[in-house]
Amino acid sequence: MRILHISTRLILGGSQENTLISCAGQADEGHEVALAYGPIYGPEGSMLDEARAHQGVEPIEIPNLVRQLSPIKDLGCRMALQQLMKRYRPDVVHTHSSKAGILGRAAAHSAGVPAVVHTIHGLPFHPYQSRIKNRTYVALEKWAARRCDAIVCVADAMKEQALASGIGHQEQFTTIYSGMDVQAFLDCRVDRAAWRRAHDLRDDDFVIGTVARLAELKGHDDLLEAMGDELRKDAGLKLLWVGDGYWAERLKSRVIQLGIEKNVVFTGKLPPNEIPGAIRSMDVLAHPSWREGLPRTVPQALLSGVPVVAHDVDGTREVIHDGRTGRLVRPGDIQGLREALVRARLRIPDEIRLARAGQELCQDMFPAHKMVHELETLYESILQRKQS
Repeated sequence: MRILHISTRLILGGSQENTLISCAGQADEGHEVALAYGPIYGPEGSMLDEARAHQGVEPIEIPNLVRQLSPIKDLGCRMALQQLMKRYRPDVVHTHSSKAGILGRAAAHSAGVPAVVHTIHGLPFHPYQSRIKNRTYVALEKWAARRCDAIVCVADAMKEQALASGIGHQEQFTTIYSGMDVQAFLDCRVDRAAWRRAHDLRDDDFVIGTVARLAELKGHDDLLEAMGDELRKDAGLKLLWVGDGYWAERLKSRVIQLGIEKNVVFTGKLPPNEIPGAIRSMDVLAHPSWREGLPRTVPQALLSGVPVVAHDVDGTREVIHDGRTGRLVRPGDIQGLREALVRARLRIPDEIRLARAGQELCQDMFPAHKMVHELETLYESILQRKQS
């Protein structure tokens, strides 16, 4: 098959990592694969080098594919995508993220592409933005859903929320969990003590880590509110924040204002191949995000045997079964978050046992080859249906 993926920005992120793994896996299976993307900017980092590193994947920049609403650029982007499709003649167009999904599906529909697929990595509408924005996003997603053959969700929660908002119809949806290199986390050989020393952490520190963009709704403020008092009175308790983002300076300023700068380590952005070592250095992974599709960092921690405390949102509960594979806390329950993290420190052997159960679950759910195979089967079923 000739497959064209479209993603808005190739920043360091779960959606982008999923997309690149799909592209590389499909190229390795012998398909012709191209990846169209918009300009990359901002502090979150870039995955363009990873896209270029695979000889079987052709990266194609679309200058007008921008994240923000821009009617003139959006029209130019749609036209550029249609021209690309007429030239590339894909059998399958597979879109990712909201802006690329709306414009890409519209272009593919107009260009008569045989199979059009969209993946919901996370819905663009949510309770924490204005009603007008939500109504606009829902209307656009409804419109775009009528212009594709299948909608892939990285968690059942995404399907349920989309259908509840009137987006698409039941037969369009399928859940394909986001594939990753599970062996990189299962077999990580990074020296934990050496990694800690390189990042100003002691062997006997109790490290609560996060792997997330330093951005709105990722929950870093919740961690400061929950653990601020504990950090001030205990030099051996540390927060390790892996990632970068637009809120980095604000969060660093708040850490200083709270007087806990010696207890919080900022690594900045790390390339994907360094994430297993960072997670292995943690005692607990905290993921108090307020909205997600299914956060990749949660199964990555479980695969590493690291206990998880996370907000009970969206697809997170499909991996963290409270009290069986980790701990879930209601969003906004600062006291509950504090208690879960303090309990994890006091009873770490119990939490490690939960993580081991989660490790067994995730080994089956998240292999990259499983995702690639399920996508290929989906593409073939659409094409066969169209040809019959």
